[in-house]
Amino acid sequence: MFNIKKTLTIAAGVAGALAFGGAHASADTTDYVVQSGDTLNKISAKYNVSVDKIAAQNNISNVNWIVTGQHLSFATDDTTSTQAASTTTAAADTSSTTQAASTTSSTYNTASTSTQTASTTTAATSSTTTSSSSSSETAALNALIARESSGNVNATNGQYYGLGQLSAQARSIYGGNTADYNDQLNAMKAYIAALYGTAVNALAHSNSTGWY
Repeated sequence: MFNIKKTLTIAAGVAGALAFGGAHASADTTDYVVQSGDTLNKISAKYNVSVDKIAAQNNISNVNWIVTGQHLSFATDDTTSTQAASTTTAAADTSSTTQAASTTSSTYNTASTSTQTASTTTAATSSTTTSSSSSSETAALNALIARESSGNVNATNGQYYGLGQLSAQARSIYGGNTADYNDQLNAMKAYIAALYGTAVNALAHSNSTGWY
């Protein structure tokens, strides 16, 4: 019995083969052999090519009818390549943005670290200076006490009395009339602060004149 479907399938296969053999496929051209269950819609979706484009490039008048074994040759759309390029560009832009943010953060952290280091150095220097100044003040005060009374709270020289050998007038203003060591020391410090500002200055005056 003559099988029309088989004849049509063979004829379509031969026609497809001849068409493929006569064409020079480029890097963007796809050659596809129709499989059982295929439709142009499925092939179109698979290769991202429109049904009309496949039909036009393969002289298919009825887009609802293709046969198993038929060869289809069609150029692929640039959409995929464009999307890939767009994705790559977006990734590159994101990477650049990330690197820029990282560089900015690194610069900020470096500046912050430098600022903190400078602040720490300044604080350390200030602390050292204060400590040195305090030591100088203590040494100068002790030198004055040693010179004036040798540390004796009961030392007297006429109207002058105590650690700092303050006059009666000075004691009436700054205190130090008792035999208490701290009372006399505080009175001596108040007297020095009022007249000389610092014990270092008072000692310098004493060294120069013999009294303070």
